Amino acid sequence: MIVTTTPTVEGRPAQQYFGIVTGEVIVGANIFRDLFAGIRDIVGGRAASYENVLQGAREQALGEMRMRAAELGANAVVGVDLDYEVLGSNGSMLMVSATGTAIRI
Repeated sequence: MIVTTTPTVEGRPAQQYFGIVTGEVIVGANIFRDLFAGIRDIVGGRAASYENVLQGAREQALGEMRMRAAELGANAVVGVDLDYEVLGSNGSMLMVSATGTAIRI
């Protein structure tokens, strides 16, 4: 399945539009990752544990969006937008959402 942030797939016009599809993932940060990320912030460097969680959440959200598009009969999703939101009373959760328009090209 083609997934793109552009509004069209160059040279391949949309034959059918199926509407908006989304994929959402909410992940919680565990206390040990928070501790090690805090230490990393103090001594400098990248927080690889957070980067891995973020990458996994993004891939899951995109995968869920692709699955919903395929269920509609689409073979592409255009105009994809990724959003990140911190949730929870102390900001301990992260929501990643992927939204786009499912089409058949």
